[in-house]
Amino acid sequence: MDEFEVSKIGGAVLAALLLIVAPKTVANLGGAGHAPAVEKSAAGEKGAVEGRMLAGYALPMPKATEVKAEAGGAPAAAAAAFDPAAVVKLLVSAKPENGEATYKKCASCHTNDKAAKSGAGPNFWGLVGRKKGSRADFAGYSEAMKAKGGDWTYADLAAFLHNPKDWMPGTKMAINVADTTELADLLAYLRTLSDSPVALP
Repeated sequence: MDEFEVSKIGGAVLAALLLIVAPKTVANLGGAGHAPAVEKSAAGEKGAVEGRMLAGYALPMPKATEVKAEAGGAPAAAAAAFDPAAVVKLLVSAKPENGEATYKKCASCHTNDKAAKSGAGPNFWGLVGRKKGSRADFAGYSEAMKAKGGDWTYADLAAFLHNPKDWMPGTKMAINVADTTELADLLAYLRTLSDSPVALP
């Protein structure tokens, strides 16, 4: 076989290789094909996002609630709703002495002695079981309070003191007690401000 024949065979082999390899190379460079899937790294979603970005994808930023969920916390929208019944259940083991300490947040507006007059807010003596907006020596009740109606039950007090503006829109009450245990202790203390404390549920 002469040199010319060898060159022809070599050229044919090179041409065949180019026909196989060239289309894939052009497709990858030109973006005509799909970029290879990038698996999530052991570092989590962040690694996967970085991998996709390196592969040429532009990804939208996750929403704030999604970031919180990925970090191990529950999204704000999924937070459990407040349940007054859960506070009422804690009353049997609640500590009135702790509630008295919490009451100090209220003392600038509400007196707690039987013989004391109401202050900027109504006197708390006899509050549990009393009709809402009915303290005779207090004229500053909001229309929302007067319209609410009914007696102050443990559940109503729990809901009101946890979030006054939410439970009674239009109320003048500004202070709230967010912690469930602290709220139960406060209700246990308010129960003691009576000649005949209302029975626990």
